Amino acid sequence: MRNLIYIFIGGGFGSVMRFLISEYTQKFWKMNAFPMGTFVVNITGCFLIGLLAAYFLKIDNSLKYLFITGVCGGYTTFSTFSAENFSLWQNGNYFILILYAFLSLIVGLLMVFLGFNLVRN
Repeated sequence: MRNLIYIFIGGGFGSVMRFLISEYTQKFWKMNAFPMGTFVVNITGCFLIGLLAAYFLKIDNSLKYLFITGVCGGYTTFSTFSAENFSLWQNGNYFILILYAFLSLIVGLLMVFLGFNLVRN
């Protein structure tokens, strides 16, 4: 139960941070159509999950649920996606890595398109 509370608290904090960082980055860095706010959140989230994953491999405790699952998960699921791909790469699962990355991108775009068009029509 404690781990769920950690995830809940961390997720809320991560979501608020995602909103604030994305909003302010987009306001300060005007790049026309390029979603700089989301890009900055995704890249910093990937760096953060890398730091935290390495740290919690050395020191395994339940705070990993607060920081990795909660904060990083609320901040950006792209960091989890990237960490999973990194793990596949480290384990030599190159075919699964390419398949997962490709399908996530293509099927994800198709699902947004499908969902958008189902509501729009």
